Amino acid sequence: MAAAAILPELAAQVVIPVAAAVGIAFAVLQWALVSKVKLTAEPRRGEAGGAAGGKSGPSDYLIEEEEGLNDHNVVSKCAEIQTAISEGATSFLFTEYKYVGLFMSIFAVLIFLFLGSVEGFSTKSQPCHYSKDKTCKPALANAIFSTIAFVLGAVTSLVSGFLGMKIATYANARTTLEARKGVGKAFITAFRSGAVMGFLLAASGLLVLYIAINLFGIYYGDDWEGLFEAITGYGLGGSSMALFGRVGGGIYTKAADVGADLVGKVERNIPEDDPRNPAVIADNVGDNVGDIAGMGSDLFGSYAESSCAALVVASISSFGINHEFTPMVYPLLVSSVGIIACLITTLFATDFFEIKAVSEIEPALKKQLIISTAVMTVGIALVSWLGLPYTFTIFNFGAQKTVQSWQLFLCVAVGLWAGLIIGFVTEYYTSNAYSPVQDVADSCRTGAATNVIFGLALGYKSVIIPIFAIAFSIFLSFSLAAMYGVAVAALGMLSTIATGLAIDAYGPISDNAGGIAEMAGMSHRIRERTDALDAAGNTTAAIGKGFAIGSAALVSLALFGAFVSRAAISTVDVLTPKVFIGLIVGAMLPYWFSAMTMKSVGSAALKMVEEVRRQFNTIPGLMEGTTKPDYATCVKISTDASIKEMIPPGALVMLTPLIVGILFGVETLSGVLAGALVSGVQIAISASNTGGAWDNAKKYIEAGASEHARTLGPKGSDPHKAAVIGDTIGDPLKDTSGPSLNILIKLMAVESLVFAPFFATHGGILFKLF
Repeated sequence: MAAAAILPELAAQVVIPVAAAVGIAFAVLQWALVSKVKLTAEPRRGEAGGAAGGKSGPSDYLIEEEEGLNDHNVVSKCAEIQTAISEGATSFLFTEYKYVGLFMSIFAVLIFLFLGSVEGFSTKSQPCHYSKDKTCKPALANAIFSTIAFVLGAVTSLVSGFLGMKIATYANARTTLEARKGVGKAFITAFRSGAVMGFLLAASGLLVLYIAINLFGIYYGDDWEGLFEAITGYGLGGSSMALFGRVGGGIYTKAADVGADLVGKVERNIPEDDPRNPAVIADNVGDNVGDIAGMGSDLFGSYAESSCAALVVASISSFGINHEFTPMVYPLLVSSVGIIACLITTLFATDFFEIKAVSEIEPALKKQLIISTAVMTVGIALVSWLGLPYTFTIFNFGAQKTVQSWQLFLCVAVGLWAGLIIGFVTEYYTSNAYSPVQDVADSCRTGAATNVIFGLALGYKSVIIPIFAIAFSIFLSFSLAAMYGVAVAALGMLSTIATGLAIDAYGPISDNAGGIAEMAGMSHRIRERTDALDAAGNTTAAIGKGFAIGSAALVSLALFGAFVSRAAISTVDVLTPKVFIGLIVGAMLPYWFSAMTMKSVGSAALKMVEEVRRQFNTIPGLMEGTTKPDYATCVKISTDASIKEMIPPGALVMLTPLIVGILFGVETLSGVLAGALVSGVQIAISASNTGGAWDNAKKYIEAGASEHARTLGPKGSDPHKAAVIGDTIGDPLKDTSGPSLNILIKLMAVESLVFAPFFATHGGILFKLF
């Protein structure tokens, strides 16, 4: 080895936990600032209502007083609605976690039994898989530590989702109240709340992984191959919980949304989030359990898997062979710098600039992406210079490839910038500021059918540039640093995860804020502000899904490479029948999975529609607003349906690698993984963007901000009804099937990697018989 890294091991051991601690401290600070907005009706004229930015002055009295609304009534109503949403979301997550906890326990036992049986539960040391002349820890140790890592990843994922949901439900009414003082105040509150979730998740994910590596290292000692193979269980745990969170939360939110829209807006012609609609609380609960808890678990899973994939490959490269700690934890150093880069970026949205007009919201969120990418590029260069030796070798399917530190910098940077490109392409196709969505809105003139045709065409077209960006990233990073390059490119795409999650969580918080404003009977002016925040949030949510899907493709490929190496497959030849049958079945799986999740939404929505209709028809005075609807029954319908319906799609994803690996062997399983990756990415991008475009086409007509939009409106017009139908069809695409597919492709890959020793030893039973 020519030289060691500039940064010594002790410094690396300090930098990672300190960066994580800074991230957690920053999240707590943002939460404290949001908490200044009081939800009790105590302030009078002249007393600050808790402005989020600390930029309030003598004019900080409540604008509502000018508009003739009683402040005390408004605040207490907002607090009451927020409590109902928070209780509904907490109740659902606890119910979901009971079932998920049972699954987690069963699967943990399976990991232990399958991996322990590789060497017959022997406690004797064994020859290392990649270095036969050395001895490694027994297979039983790998089984025990992989199981512990799985549970750690699963618990971290569940806690991340739960904390995100609690923060969002804490902030939604506060955003509504701040909207009375101007759109800028409301934006800062919503964005700060999103930042709490973003930084908590990024920092806690990094910290838990760092602690696990050090604790496991006490037992493993010099056996880094075994250590980092066991750590892959962390990624499996994170993603398996994310799958149930995404699917369960997605079914919940869309069942409520479709029921509320079809009966309330289309049949009864009442506004969105009207308090007379029985499904309105369930709809607002759904935004939190699907888009917040689900997305949080999803991106945590991507982060955990990309880190694990990079660490596994690094452990059998020169870093692991020569026991160089600092370059070995290069992926964690990249994530550490990412937290600091995102912290600097967040200040631009909350402290350095102030939003004064509705038109400035979306550009402010886009600037977050650009600034974080630019700052992170400098951070990656610094980490690559300090944390890597100038020349080293990377494991490349049985050989060692010589790589230089600047080449690894390029790999991370290409992933980072490819993520930005995917984000902006997603924004172009889903934002109503551009022609694609405006064309979809225009197609509503001739009814719902043309709206659906235009929306589908838009989704398919939106796949082109992201796929080229992913393909270029894979080609360049693989050429420079083999599968390790692909893994760190995925990590590069996720390195600004704190900012990505902040702008993603901002969307559902703003959506809830609008719903609370409507239900609390606040003025049209306030609703316009919250609608503007929500429309920008819809686009940023689509950008977040684009990031998640793009990174999932890179993560899956890196995990696939690690699986192929671990399963001792020299080449994956698509012309052999074993591989080809896997390829074609794998390509079918995303369609099967999408069919299950969409049908689940349809079944749950059917029950919701019937219940909402029943209440409108049988409760006297409901349409007149003199009687309250039965919100609890609708919440229960969504909860029961989502818990019941999330199990079959989850089982499909979790059982497929086990069944294929045991019955058909590792070669067929490699085909299944490749097929699922190739078709899953395409469907995920098109489904997410189609749904996002339909949603914003509807909002474009409702806002009536341009002459063209006004010719299609107002609310209740035929084009608007056609747009609502398109939005309703798009709901399960963008919030259930699309986002869940990225978990499918990476979860099957990480599960295959964890079980690779078992499949390689005992798999392929059917082919052995014949």
